[in-house]
Amino acid sequence: MEQVATLETRLMDLLRVRLGNRRALVCFSGGVDSTLVLAACVRAGLDTLALLAVSPSLPQAERAEAHALAGHLGVGLQELPTFETDLPAYRANAGDRCYHCKSTLYGVAEAKAAKQALDGLLLNGTQVDDLGEVRPGLRAAAEHQVFSPLLDAGFRKADVRALARAWGLPNADKAAAPCLASRFPVGTEVTPERLKQVEQVEDFLRAKGLWPARARWHDSVVRLEIDRDRMDLALQEPLRTELERACWRAGFRFVALDLAGIQSGSLAVALH
Repeated sequence: MEQVATLETRLMDLLRVRLGNRRALVCFSGGVDSTLVLAACVRAGLDTLALLAVSPSLPQAERAEAHALAGHLGVGLQELPTFETDLPAYRANAGDRCYHCKSTLYGVAEAKAAKQALDGLLLNGTQVDDLGEVRPGLRAAAEHQVFSPLLDAGFRKADVRALARAWGLPNADKAAAPCLASRFPVGTEVTPERLKQVEQVEDFLRAKGLWPARARWHDSVVRLEIDRDRMDLALQEPLRTELERACWRAGFRFVALDLAGIQSGSLAVALH
């Protein structure tokens, strides 16, 4: 990992050269990658606007956090209702769901910019380590000519976190928080109702200090991925019973605890 000062200079210079006098329209999720891009645009003196995609796949907790982060950085935030859950290709969840999601987001963002006569460039938070994963959304970004400053500057995740810490960003060490649709096995239909089931369980996990975690949807079964260090807590009474009942209220019949703990991308294994 390079020195923080070098990373900062390279990123800021790249932003100033690429955008010039154009407005930076940052596709913002509240994750550390897009937050760093947002902060860098502000520090580079660019006219900056955060764009937050809002749909049933965005947890309300993440929505509130994104607003707080934008406020912390002094950046205006506009919500973009994206309605990707209306698309049959998205709902089918056939392995390219992220493509349809991101394509919808970028299309809505472009329409918003045109309607408001914004002379801006769309930016996202893609960084080098993302290229080693199955990310159909990258194809959508290329089709819509979205600028990825972290990628172009050669930033890896460790670089992102190092600079975020140096700048004092509140979410510098935030764990990855993929959208709720990532909780469904490939080939399982994603619907707003099912997304709500997952969100309801994960809200309980957040509230009880069992976060980060994942509530994986398997029809009548919810498979909970909880940090191994917190498994004992989840199994202690009365929390164990409360957790079981919370899952029942969300519409699940059975509750399973995955002994492997949190596994990023565990339901996308079929894509590799």
